[in-house]
Amino acid sequence: MSSLHQKFSKTYDKNLKGIYRFIYFKVNSEQIAEDLCSETFLRAWQAFNRDRNHFDREIENPRAFLYQIARNLVIDHYKQKDRTRTANIDDVVLTDQSPSPEERAAISSDADNVKLAMQDLKQEYQDLIIWRHIEGLSCKEIAKITNSSHGATRAKLHRALTALKEKVEEA
Repeated sequence: MSSLHQKFSKTYDKNLKGIYRFIYFKVNSEQIAEDLCSETFLRAWQAFNRDRNHFDREIENPRAFLYQIARNLVIDHYKQKDRTRTANIDDVVLTDQSPSPEERAAISSDADNVKLAMQDLKQEYQDLIIWRHIEGLSCKEIAKITNSSHGATRAKLHRALTALKEKVEEA
């Protein structure tokens, strides 16, 4: 296997689950998520292969590059289907399974409130919260995905969390 294939294979292995999970949260369909995930890596491979001599310089953060492709594909998906809502986030697990049954019930109720509140946020805010708090991306990585500065990303993330807190408190 050539070094180009090895390098892309490592990038694929390292990012597949996160990219799939992000897409799935947005489209709430396994089949559509699989299709869009495949298309994400196909487009990344095409860019990777086309710019093989310059890949490291032009694409400094392959993970951010993949999320950017995935995000654009999700947007295109909804434009094609003329959909205005984002995916239902009911499948996101936000609870820890170790507490007692009573604690789990309280946490589950809180998680349900957060999920419902997330659905009422702007898509941009949903993306930021998912990337930062579910996918564990750094603000710097999110800034690359959104083509924003680090400071602007931190400010948007703060606004997103404030909006989420207000929505949860309204419920």
